[in-house]
Order: sequence, then C-alpha cells, then structure tokens
Amino acid sequence: VAGRANVLLVPDLEAGNMLAKSLTFLANADAAGIVLGARVPIILTSRADSVLARMASCAVAVLVAKARRDEEAAKAG
Repeated sequence: VAGRANVLLVPDLEAGNMLAKSLTFLANADAAGIVLGARVPIILTSRADSVLARMASCAVAVLVAKARRDEEAAKAG
C-alpha cells in the first residue's frame, strides 16, 4: 500500500485476523473491525483488543449503519 491507508480490505476472516494482529503487535497500530455484507454491520473484536480498538469498531459500525439508513431514505424519496 502506497502512502497511509485508511481502510484495508481482506478476502476472509482468517486473512483479516492475521493482518490485524500483525499490524497491532508489530506496528503498534490501532484497528477497527466490522464485517460487511449482513443486514447490519457486525462488530468484530478480539479479547486482546484495546478499549480504543473496541470503541473504534463501534464507531465504524455506527457510521456504516447511518450511511445505509441515509441511502435508503434517499431512494425512498
């Protein structure tokens, strides 16, 4: 990834777990995890996640849910 990535997409849960753990433990990165594709965003955290990572996951899920509601409202007219 060139530059500073804001979002990293992974093909499956195992790849996401490996990437998140690597970034967290080797690069001291903070991460937020949600699963897309369900009717509602699914918050994905680990027992080892910090409070900041858990709160970031909640915040991202709220933003995704709001964007979906706004999109549905716009379609409805």
